[in-house]
Amino acid sequence: MSEEKFSYFVGLDIGTTAVRCVVGELAPTGTPGLAGDAALPSIIAFSQTPNGGMRKGNVAHVDEVAQAVIDAVTEAERISGKEIKVATINVNGGHVQGINGKGVIAISSPDREISVDDRLRAEEAATIIQLPANKDIIQVFAKNYRLDGQENIKDPVGMHGVRLEVDTHMLLAGTPALKLLDQVLTRADLHASHRSVSSLAAAEAVLDRKQKESGVAVVDIGAATTNVVVIEDGEVEHIAVIPMGGNHVTNDLAIGLKTDLDVADLIKVKHASLSKAAVGEGSFVRGGEEIRYEREMMRLIAGARVEEILEYVDKEFKKIHRSKKLPGGVVFVGGTAQLPGLVDFAKEALELPARVGSWQQIPKVIDGFDGPQFAPAAGLMLLDMYLGPASSGMFDEIQTGFFKSVKAPFGRVFNRLKTRK
Repeated sequence: MSEEKFSYFVGLDIGTTAVRCVVGELAPTGTPGLAGDAALPSIIAFSQTPNGGMRKGNVAHVDEVAQAVIDAVTEAERISGKEIKVATINVNGGHVQGINGKGVIAISSPDREISVDDRLRAEEAATIIQLPANKDIIQVFAKNYRLDGQENIKDPVGMHGVRLEVDTHMLLAGTPALKLLDQVLTRADLHASHRSVSSLAAAEAVLDRKQKESGVAVVDIGAATTNVVVIEDGEVEHIAVIPMGGNHVTNDLAIGLKTDLDVADLIKVKHASLSKAAVGEGSFVRGGEEIRYEREMMRLIAGARVEEILEYVDKEFKKIHRSKKLPGGVVFVGGTAQLPGLVDFAKEALELPARVGSWQQIPKVIDGFDGPQFAPAAGLMLLDMYLGPASSGMFDEIQTGFFKSVKAPFGRVFNRLKTRK
């Protein structure tokens, strides 16, 4: 790759109600704002199109989802001037889960020095488990290694020993859901270079290294699902998908305010608030008709559902003994993260620091690209750059050279990530 040649990367977030595509371009060395290992891609294009073919994060109508993908990619191509045939995509739905694994191997080389191949063999050994029915491993995260009983080794390559063990966290997804996504991409004439969950991708866009080391959760509240990832000591500790999201708030408002879904969604997006200061009566005009609502009633209805979502989030924290014990707090992304008052509401409910995620560290060449709903797509674009071209093997080895230089700013979360085909 010559210095004069630009490299571009694509993240494709296939959501329940919208498809979002983000294109980033890494300029040659010497471009202002991009220097050496700290280089980050500039956002040169983004697009968003409605998607009505998903149900609860899963593909329900292949043709409809494929058309939404085509529309989003075509718009991103028009803006960026780049041809898009490959992208890193998200996998969503209640079938997604994270499980722990352990791999053990013997070092057989004469000098007992640990090589990269030994490390990969240990990670692969961790995947030899009895999987739940109709599940595939799509990502493996190596957390800690042990060498002849020595604990908490982050990278054993170059060390000497006889017995190498690794603790992993593996991301599983339902085989039928993955096949439906493949059908969507085939009809859209696209190929997935890598797959990840939206919260994990968003973490790359909104977290800094200090947060990843201290312990932090990223919570992506989408339309139909809430994605949760916990990162501590720079490693992925827990991944979960909760089958509840912003659409549930809309449904509750429709019932509680005795109005139709379109009006309830408009109220949620434009007028709803979780702030205790939201009192009195409000109104707006739609289609020539004045619609009135009580802010207090609206806050109580929306607050009850958001509180339930946060209770499920805390249950996930409890599974790994991190309830109320994440110094980095909770970072919210996704469309529902824009709900006013959510941060203060979450601080009280979870008893943790909270904020809405932003990615100000990524240079933006175009205007209008902001809002937490784009964080997953921006993160998927970063992973497209970070992980590099897909490999034909069982796992994609993190490449040396170009991709080795650009991965440095992202911490250790993906340093030993492999994507299983």
